[in-house]
Amino acid sequence: MNGLVINLLLAFAWAAMTGDFSFLSLATGAVLGFFALWISQPLTGIDSLYFKRSWRSVYLALFFLWELLLSSIKVAWDVIRPVPRNRPALIEIPLSVKSDFEILLLTNLISLTPGTLSVDVTEDRETLIVHAMFADDVDAIRRDIKDGFEHLIMGVFEK
Repeated sequence: MNGLVINLLLAFAWAAMTGDFSFLSLATGAVLGFFALWISQPLTGIDSLYFKRSWRSVYLALFFLWELLLSSIKVAWDVIRPVPRNRPALIEIPLSVKSDFEILLLTNLISLTPGTLSVDVTEDRETLIVHAMFADDVDAIRRDIKDGFEHLIMGVFEK
């Protein structure tokens, strides 16, 4: 059995023992189960890739929240300024992610971040076209997306 299934079983076991199947109780059981599996990893033989992916997923979520906060402030500041300083542009970004789910996740994270919008993916799935509200430095935006979201997504889904 893989680590995620065992972790979910431990979360439901925790909820059953406490008699509370609320989201908070299941989340508590999942966190406690994760640490129990991590500590007992040499005994259970669970692949360490599960733990790496879990930490990388949490890091990706925190990175997204940070980018969301920064870009929201930047867009709000530009909206309330007397003279807006936005310079919108369409930017082509070469893709390193290959699977449909990775591309979908990347495009959604970009679109959910204020000031950027995923417009299209080319038919050969090699290029992503992004509309950026603040495109003063196109190379910096391209680098931020590749070194930020795309790199973290590739880390979560490495084999």
